[in-house]
Amino acid sequence: MHDDGPDTQITLPDSPREAWPRHIAIIMDGNGRWAEERGEHRMAGHQHGAETVRVVVEHCRQLEIEALTLYSFSSENWKRPAEEVEALMLLCRDHLVSEREHMIRNGIRFRWIGREDPLPVEVVEELRRTEEATAHCRGLELVLAINYGSRTELVDAARSLARDARDGRIDPDEIDEQILASRLYTAGLPDPDLLVRTAGERRLSNYLLWQISYAELHVADVCWPDFRELAVNAAIDDFAARNRRYGDVERAPRA
Repeated sequence: MHDDGPDTQITLPDSPREAWPRHIAIIMDGNGRWAEERGEHRMAGHQHGAETVRVVVEHCRQLEIEALTLYSFSSENWKRPAEEVEALMLLCRDHLVSEREHMIRNGIRFRWIGREDPLPVEVVEELRRTEEATAHCRGLELVLAINYGSRTELVDAARSLARDARDGRIDPDEIDEQILASRLYTAGLPDPDLLVRTAGERRLSNYLLWQISYAELHVADVCWPDFRELAVNAAIDDFAARNRRYGDVERAPRA
């Protein structure tokens, strides 16, 4: 159950608020490993991971982070055992249903990025229902990447532009970075400032490759089920200490 009353006292990052990222993207890694280390079934790790999603979303909402994008299920994850994939789809569907009213009450706007096919119909229905039910919300924008792959996203964007060029709706010579970005699944969102990956892994795993061109990377050694409020704060403080140059010369580090 959620407490939807006034926010309780929260632990803030040590860095000044103006240095915090606007948009945090997370690769939620290590659920299966976390369970196996405890002698449990891999799905126990995914279930604990769903609880961590709830904790991290609520903490980011309280910190007034603008957007949070979570890598839930990649287009490559269909290679996993069919039993695990089916259980993950059910977990996703049930989580959307159980969290929807909480999102609405707390002004969280939900958005899904990824391809519809071959997601189960009932999962797509709950994704769409949650998007529609929270469309009026103006707080944290929670983006769930499910059946998502960055290369697929770029292919879909290229196809969209190619169709418009073929039909005379756009001059190919006018296509620039801004126009291409407008055809990505994330159109309208600020690019992530901070990319976090848990479980000590250091791969990008086909995640938001266009959007994270200038993002700062933070690797957390803990598996996703153990990534809680203090770990979020540590990632934010790490980001705030970076000297972001965007190709410019090096400046003095932040105090």
